[in-house]
Amino acid sequence: MGLLDFSDVGIDLGTSSVLVYVRNKGIVLREPSVVAVEKITGRIIAIGEDARRMLGRTPGNIIAIRPLRDGVISNFDITQRLLHHFLKKVVGNRVFFKPKVVVCVPSGVTQVEKRSVIDATENAGARYAYLIEEPIAAAIGAGIDIAQPRGSMIIDIGGGTTDIAIISLRDSVLSDSIKVAGDKFNDSIVRYMRKKHNLLIGERTAEDMKIRIGSAYPRKEQLFIDVKGRNLISGLPQTIVVGSNEMIDALEEPLQLILESVRAIFEKTPPELASDIADGGICLTGGGALLYGMDKFISEHTKVPCYVAEDAVSCVAIGTGKVLENLDDFTVGTSAVYDYRRGDYFEG
Repeated sequence: MGLLDFSDVGIDLGTSSVLVYVRNKGIVLREPSVVAVEKITGRIIAIGEDARRMLGRTPGNIIAIRPLRDGVISNFDITQRLLHHFLKKVVGNRVFFKPKVVVCVPSGVTQVEKRSVIDATENAGARYAYLIEEPIAAAIGAGIDIAQPRGSMIIDIGGGTTDIAIISLRDSVLSDSIKVAGDKFNDSIVRYMRKKHNLLIGERTAEDMKIRIGSAYPRKEQLFIDVKGRNLISGLPQTIVVGSNEMIDALEEPLQLILESVRAIFEKTPPELASDIADGGICLTGGGALLYGMDKFISEHTKVPCYVAEDAVSCVAIGTGKVLENLDDFTVGTSAVYDYRRGDYFEG
């Protein structure tokens, strides 16, 4: 282990949040990937949690931006500044000692999108940047031994994308990435409240509803919360009571899209790997895995056992950290760690 290994960093660059793992220290930072910017000057007002609190509440001269959409960079400059801020926060101002950084990306990103992540990370202060596919990092973080000649299925439901992969021998045998995840859950709740109750609610209210009463499967006892918004008919503020069973209807469309992708992967799965998955079950990771009944929903419709990883939200960051600490174990022939400038996979 080198003298400066402790400063090497793993980043789960998510649509809704950024988790940073520092070698030998674990996860040291967990912040929303939101930046508040002054419109005219482009000056950054706030980053992370401070900026998230401004969503939907900013005056005309300030805009709260989420620079990553659907798992990829939608605003390069703001993403670079976001990464620079977080790297500086965890590594400090050591100008001559730039960290090696491993960054997670969805399995379906294009070469152009990969290059964009590499450039943003290196411009933000990384000495050298590598990429790792999110489902592989999630599987490692969930404690699955991906080195074995045995099929494991992982479904990582993040903020912008849901990544589904079947992994064996440190590689993705089959994978799919769809832009249906936590953000689409929120959008569906907003549409449902507008259509069913004539109530206009904001993104943060929808997020709160999803966390508190969101359901993919009927609960034994229904939960109720007060939801505040603006009545679309009268134009005045209104508070209504919404039950958890309504959330099953509200989330039906995005849940079905995820289920269709899972079924499509199964249809292409070789029989031996399908048998392994039937024995070991499907592992759910990511914040979306915490939606009540998500494991039961997928299990009931696929007839395959399903379970939620122990620390579902942190699995990708933990897996990135484990890869960071064992880069030599991820050699040519595996897509676990990608070195863009070599044009092939990282060679230990």
